[in-house]
Amino acid sequence: MGKDQKRRDSKGRILRTGEQQRQDGSYLYTYKGKDGKNHYVYSRKLEPTDKLPAGARDCKSLREKEKEILKSLNEEVAYHGGDVTVLGLTQRYVSVKSNNVRHNTLAGYKTVLNLLEKEAFGSLRIDKVKQSDTKLWLQKLQTEDKKSFSAIASIRGVLRPAFRMAVVDDLIRKNPFDWELKEVIYNDSKSGAVISQRQELLFLDFVKNDKHYCQYYEGMYILFKTGMRVSEFCGLTLSDLDMKDRKIHIDKQLQRTRDGKYIIERPKTKNGERDLPMTEGVYQCFKELIHKRKKIKVESMIDGISGFLIFDKNNMPCLALHWEHYFKDALGKYNRTYKEELPPITPYTCRHTYCTNRVRDGVSPKTMQYLMGHSDIRTTLQYYTHYEYEDVEKEIRELEEKMKKAR
Repeated sequence: MGKDQKRRDSKGRILRTGEQQRQDGSYLYTYKGKDGKNHYVYSRKLEPTDKLPAGARDCKSLREKEKEILKSLNEEVAYHGGDVTVLGLTQRYVSVKSNNVRHNTLAGYKTVLNLLEKEAFGSLRIDKVKQSDTKLWLQKLQTEDKKSFSAIASIRGVLRPAFRMAVVDDLIRKNPFDWELKEVIYNDSKSGAVISQRQELLFLDFVKNDKHYCQYYEGMYILFKTGMRVSEFCGLTLSDLDMKDRKIHIDKQLQRTRDGKYIIERPKTKNGERDLPMTEGVYQCFKELIHKRKKIKVESMIDGISGFLIFDKNNMPCLALHWEHYFKDALGKYNRTYKEELPPITPYTCRHTYCTNRVRDGVSPKTMQYLMGHSDIRTTLQYYTHYEYEDVEKEIRELEEKMKKAR
């Protein structure tokens, strides 16, 4: 073909570089992607104004598609999202993150991957996923599949950074998960239950005087009066207790993986490692626990650590799961015994109740952040304090009285 000749279609229109008309009259555009390979798009029309052949479905013209491709390539975004699916992207994200996360985080990753393998959403190409798609899918998980708000938050907690990685890798332009969950998904989760001081007293008094459950009194009292995580309490060893200066050193949590392996988890941040002061009641309870501590010839060594305080019937250190059962069973007996029932009480309730009561007592937010081991004070304020109108009214009245006396 001479230099003065141009390639034309059946209507005499000049075809641009990469365009060609096929024998059936349709059009083909060939372009080179970021991967260096040839990619192809097709259309029954060259221009948007072209008429479609009889019986053909409406579609974008070839040149409309070309504009999209050139825009994407100019913005250094891979057309078609690199042909990556939501499941494929998530698998890639998990493989990048898996080397430096805790076992329960890995378990969460696996749960999300298993879900995406079953869901049609997982097979969608990431460049085709719109923000409305993500919202509708998560709404479907709640309304049809009956997943809780916290479960959906965990799922989004994996997918949102996975799509963020795709944006950074120039596979897509925008993250379709960049929106506030609470604006779309109903929060049906109950905040950590807080019981009143009277209810706490009734429960502890019942446990202390019950012939069977009295064996758990010291542990329950300590959880209520220190606010430590139950896994931190389970991870305490004799060397962590300074009985002379009445101080508790927290620098680990005892946990068990899904396959039954006992492990020691260190705090995620430096705030998790802290010393807690023992009140007189807490001191007496630890003293009693040490006195009653099981005599075992060969104690369990977990990740090089031994000297745990409380053991189960198999001479293994007690776990959070044990204490959840102890609380549930003791509460069940209490509610069968008395007409006035108590609300659900768990180790988590102890932590929430402790924080709320200390704030009501006037302990500053920064002190509470330290005691709770939170890296962000917003967590302390948002999730662990449960003020009611009576608390606010009391504070205002006290402030009013102080101002009167100062005049």
